[in-house]
Amino acid sequence: MAIRYSRYRNFMFTGRGLGYPVGLEGALKLKEISYVHAEGTTGGELKHGPIALLDNEFPVIAICTASPTKDKMVSNVHEIVARDAPVLALITEGDHSLDDVATDVIQMPAVEEAAGAILNSVLLQLFAYYIGVELGQDVDQPRNLAKSVTVE
Repeated sequence: MAIRYSRYRNFMFTGRGLGYPVGLEGALKLKEISYVHAEGTTGGELKHGPIALLDNEFPVIAICTASPTKDKMVSNVHEIVARDAPVLALITEGDHSLDDVATDVIQMPAVEEAAGAILNSVLLQLFAYYIGVELGQDVDQPRNLAKSVTVE
């Protein structure tokens, strides 16, 4: 998937509940090591501006794993697809609610929601890593970054 998605220059990450900070982390990592524009937004705010950016050249990474807000995220994905934006959805194993809707899906293990947030974050960090590698970036030495503990 990194090969396919590495051609895009803009990404939006979206989630609700715990999926929102996961999306923010995914966007941050993609920016940090791939130098690709990425932003995160909560699914509840999509219609308040961010959705206007979407088209077939602006993919969305949607965190749709099991949670109390999953059905609302599925609805968000339908709205995103209606704007022709490619969607890479993180779903829980066995979930078929986005079959024939999302462009691509990655099935995540069925775990408690907080544990899922950790697993989803790691997956998105790996996604950013492999896009960076595909783009020929030095993912071990990202430019212009300093550890927060060394900057006072």
